[in-house]
Amino acid sequence: MSTESLHASATELLENWKPATHPEQSVREAMLAFLGSAPRGCLREHAPGHITASAVVFSYDEREVLLTLHPRVGRWIQLGGHCEPGDETVVDAALREATEESGIAGLEVEPGLYGAQAHPITCSLGVPTRHLDLLFKIRAPRGAVPVRSAESTDLRWWPVDALPADSDVLLR
Repeated sequence: MSTESLHASATELLENWKPATHPEQSVREAMLAFLGSAPRGCLREHAPGHITASAVVFSYDEREVLLTLHPRVGRWIQLGGHCEPGDETVVDAALREATEESGIAGLEVEPGLYGAQAHPITCSLGVPTRHLDLLFKIRAPRGAVPVRSAESTDLRWWPVDALPADSDVLLR
């Protein structure tokens, strides 16, 4: 992993993103300011907060979205996680996380940023922090069958118009 390439990819994605709403614009500006002052802000070890990579995985026909019941969070959320060694870009991290957590090969990432969110969380390091989450829209191949990984309590397709009540998934 190149700390510089991850940082540059996150900055470029945010600079090129055109948010649809004022709250999204505020999140974008806050994340750019954060990255401007945190050269190591894409690394899990950056305790004040760090960029994370999420995948909003849609079925081939986009009628369903794949969600994981996260054991630490206790809610249905999109797939994703931390940037790791070997990830040259945040897009690489999102695709790796989606593939690892879904067990689905052949996922395709749409170009550009799908959205951005900020979440307070206590990571596996045990320190309260913030996840500055960059989201990517990913499409599964036709007939894809997910396989739950050890990182999930449950994993399933949900109709886009019937998501679990406690989910916080960005759909456009």
